[in-house]
Amino acid sequence: MPELPEVETVLRTLEGMIKGNKIEAIDVLYAPIIQDDLTLFKNSLIGKSFLDFKRRGKYLIFELDDLALVVHLRMEGKFFVSEPDEPINKHIHIVFHLSNGKELRYQDTRKFGRMHLQPLGDYCVFHNLGVEPFDSAFNHAYVRSFLNTKHQAIKTVLLDQSFIAGIGNIYADEILFMMKVNPQRRANELSDRNIEDLIFYTKKILLEAIKEGGTTIRSYTSSLGVTGRFQQNLKVHQREGEPCYDCATPVVKTKVNGRGTYYCPRCQKD
Repeated sequence: MPELPEVETVLRTLEGMIKGNKIEAIDVLYAPIIQDDLTLFKNSLIGKSFLDFKRRGKYLIFELDDLALVVHLRMEGKFFVSEPDEPINKHIHIVFHLSNGKELRYQDTRKFGRMHLQPLGDYCVFHNLGVEPFDSAFNHAYVRSFLNTKHQAIKTVLLDQSFIAGIGNIYADEILFMMKVNPQRRANELSDRNIEDLIFYTKKILLEAIKEGGTTIRSYTSSLGVTGRFQQNLKVHQREGEPCYDCATPVVKTKVNGRGTYYCPRCQKD
C-alpha cells in the first residue's frame, strides 16, 4: 500500500501534469469505486478544473472550482496520464477526459480504492485521522498523551492512523530501527528520549523518502514516470537474513499484530 511519501509523490507529479485542466467527460467502468451517486458524481465534476492538490495522511485531495475529489488508493490504486488512443487495460476503472486532450486514468487491480466528493474545506472524512507528521501539533506532549494509555506494541500504534496520519508498514519499521526500539515494546513504556527520537526520525525518514520519490517495492510503483528510490535506503524492511548495517547481525522478520515486521534483534533489543 502506498504510504505518505508515495501519496505525496503521486500528488505533486499529477499537479505538474494536470493542474488547470478541465474535466470534459468521465467514464466509470467499475462503479463501486465511486462512493457517491454516480450521476451526481459525474454532473458535479464535468466542467470543473483541477485547481489545487493536497494530501491528508494517505488521501489525495483534488480541489476543483467548488468542491473536492478525495481519493484513497488503498492497496494498488494508481493514476496514469495517457493519450486517448492508448489501449485501456482491464484494470482501468475510471477515466477523466481532460481539456488538454489527455486522459487521467485510474487503475486498481484489486478494486479497493475509493473516490468521493467533499465540500471545499470541509473534509469530514478526516476527522478521525491523527496529526500530520510535519505539523507543529506533532510534539512531545501530544505523543506522550497518546501513548500513555496504549499497552499495545509500539509498531501497532505507529500504524494507527488516529495517532499519526500516513505511516504504514515500511516506514514504521524504518522509524523503529533508527530509534533502536524493539517493535514489540509496549507503547506506554517509551521513555522521553524515545519520544524525542520518534518525532525526529519520523520527520527525517518521511522527508527523505519524499525527496527520493517514495519507495517502490512489491505491487506499488509510481505510474507517472517517477521511480521511488528510497528502497535503496531501507535499513531493515524486507532485509530478512541480511546483515544489519550497524552491527552485522542478521535482520529478523516476525509478525506484530499480524503485520510483517523487520528489525535488528541486537540494535533493537529494548
